Amino acid sequence: MRAYIVTMTAALAVLGGCTDHGDTAESAEAAAPVRPVLTQVARPSDTVTLGPFAGTIEPRYQAQLGFQIPGRMVGRDVTVGDIVKKGQRLAALDTIVSRFDLTRAEADLADARAQAENADAAEGRTRRLMTGNSVSQATLDQAVARRDTARARVDQALASLQKARDQMGYTELKAEFDGVVTQRLAEIGQVLSAGQGVVTVARPDVREAVVDIPEAYVGALPPDCRFTVALQSAPDLTTTGRVREVAPLAEAGTRSKRIRIALDNPGPAFRLGATIDVALASKVRPRFLLPPSALLEEGDRRSVWVVAQDGKSVTRRDVTVAAERDRAEPGRIAIIDGLKAGDRVVVAGVHSLKDGQPVWLTDDAV
Repeated sequence: MRAYIVTMTAALAVLGGCTDHGDTAESAEAAAPVRPVLTQVARPSDTVTLGPFAGTIEPRYQAQLGFQIPGRMVGRDVTVGDIVKKGQRLAALDTIVSRFDLTRAEADLADARAQAENADAAEGRTRRLMTGNSVSQATLDQAVARRDTARARVDQALASLQKARDQMGYTELKAEFDGVVTQRLAEIGQVLSAGQGVVTVARPDVREAVVDIPEAYVGALPPDCRFTVALQSAPDLTTTGRVREVAPLAEAGTRSKRIRIALDNPGPAFRLGATIDVALASKVRPRFLLPPSALLEEGDRRSVWVVAQDGKSVTRRDVTVAAERDRAEPGRIAIIDGLKAGDRVVVAGVHSLKDGQPVWLTDDAV
């Protein structure tokens, strides 16, 4: 009986030892669990692309045309989109008032000429009487002064008549150059003041791309940069251009600045008002673009987790990140040293990994 008890005790001791060993293995396994990771394959890029930004095609030269005199508009011969030639009538004012002014100016001229003829005749008679000492020198001087005054009034009446004739011509608004009507600002029957806009006419031969770019990007534009301009309706149709003008102030709501880009030989498809995409591509040092979540920062040390070739573990690798002004696009970081093409980098959950951590790639890995 005693021998049986000793034997059972020894067996229990052996089983107890086996149980303790299993617990240790499970603890070791729990210390390093296999974690699912989301990764991205590092692919080098040597081009920085700014944009694309949406914009429109606009004319460089355009003018808002209006009448030089006030009046009621009785005719408008063009509307938006019409092509006009230099000298073509665009609109007209009521001519009644101008015609009255012209009639009065003609009458004033006839009166001034009659007065001048009378003054000339009086001066001639007075001069003949003066030779016979029939009148005094003072009387002759007065006759000469009246003659000169009458002649001056004729000149004044001629100027008034010319002004009245010009104003009759101002009742018709004509195009100053060949162009296209881009805006209509007044309607028939409207009473207009002098200089008030009626239509806007643009020259279609010189076209520009106009686009709003965030203020932060404007200061980083390289000198003499060349933008690529593509039609949104036909992205295969492209042209290039250089910055001609930058707005001095940013728009208060969006903090963007308006950029005007002079186009290089745009085709006929780049019509006024066409919607375009504007982008700037430039060559830079090769870099790898990653989401900010891939970067692990501890003090001055910056690193990423790189998946092993077999895809079963990760290794921490120190990297060099490009300066903020050299980054290729917003929301991405640019790694310029520490990676090579084809490395699979963990892009999520980097703070929960350890060197040599077992991992498995999820279906979302790219």
